[in-house]
Amino acid sequence: MPDSADQAPDHAHSDAATASRVAKARRLAAYLWARDISSAELLALSAPTLRKLARAAETNPPSTDETWRVVADLLDQKDAWAARNPDHEAARRAHADEKLLWVKPPVTPWSAQS
Repeated sequence: MPDSADQAPDHAHSDAATASRVAKARRLAAYLWARDISSAELLALSAPTLRKLARAAETNPPSTDETWRVVADLLDQKDAWAARNPDHEAARRAHADEKLLWVKPPVTPWSAQS
């Protein structure tokens, strides 16, 4: 409910919006975790890359950074769980080889020495 008659309701933080945000974050986190993308790597990605990544995960790109922060938190939770349960099938990353599509390793400059 609005605090006053002249204030519009905050639909972005309603129970339905929160549930939708969490469901989207779970889908994105599952996609990213399977590709071995950490929360720090996720939060360092550019906005265009994040949009492409969401589409690759067959999810509409989040309209706010709030959802991406929830995704990062979920990734940290899953990493901690996987570290505690390394032999569990769900602790294996099925598509770790696809990480290079999203997170580029630092480029090593050519050495002047041969």
